[in-house]
Amino acid sequence: MPKMKTNSGAKKRFALTGTGKIKRKHAFKSHILTKKTKKQKRNLTHTGTVNAVDVNNVKQMLCLK
Repeated sequence: MPKMKTNSGAKKRFALTGTGKIKRKHAFKSHILTKKTKKQKRNLTHTGTVNAVDVNNVKQMLCLK
């Protein structure tokens, strides 16, 4: 049986924490920033964690499951 291939897009976008959670970046921070408020841009800077509903899909893309 062949090896599982990791999804290239997923490995660029997600990272594992020490406790096994999956980190992600926020969307809407790449362009058209002039109309967004300072507060909005500042809050989009911080990383978040993947929602529990999506964890299985992301783990499958990263070949962790």
